[in-house]
Amino acid sequence: MTKVILASASPARLQLLKSAGIFAEVRVSGVNEELPEFLDLPPIEMVAALAKAKALAVASSFNGDHLIIGADSTLEFEGKNIGKPTNPDEAFALWASYRNKSGILYTGQVVIDASNRAISERVSATKITFANINDEEIDAYIKTGEPLQVAGGATLDGIGSAFISRIEGDATGVIGLSMPDLFEMVTSLGHSWHKLRQIGSAI
Repeated sequence: MTKVILASASPARLQLLKSAGIFAEVRVSGVNEELPEFLDLPPIEMVAALAKAKALAVASSFNGDHLIIGADSTLEFEGKNIGKPTNPDEAFALWASYRNKSGILYTGQVVIDASNRAISERVSATKITFANINDEEIDAYIKTGEPLQVAGGATLDGIGSAFISRIEGDATGVIGLSMPDLFEMVTSLGHSWHKLRQIGSAI
């Protein structure tokens, strides 16, 4: 009986799995995401490296029928990595700069099969176009606390969904876990997606 382990503390990622009928166990990796070895990489390489580091860190504790999922997301905006804003002022400045502009949300994912240490890796990329939100709305949004919890200070599955006017690509990748990619990754490792769902639903 294969069990799914999510190497992430993200409630949004856990909920995406749950919505698909897969009930994962959460194991936070403890990987320091602020190390220069990660931050100095281009956005697409950074999310891939962090996803792999998180998955490997957690996979070291498991053997047998376990699939470990590591993931990381960042927004590339005007050539820069935009992670989670560290304070309200930073979040306000970001949203002021986003108005009527677009960025690319990258989500890196790694799945490790603990039974044989096989690895599958993917990065999804989705273009996000932001609405022309005024200062009052930005301030009210930041006071909800949501922008401080998500990459780029923006998400599709919460209060801020109204302020993203268009996406081009994978919506679930923006939330934190590309489910179409995950399906292909799991099956490429020789597992049946529907069996993971049935097992999860039976727990």
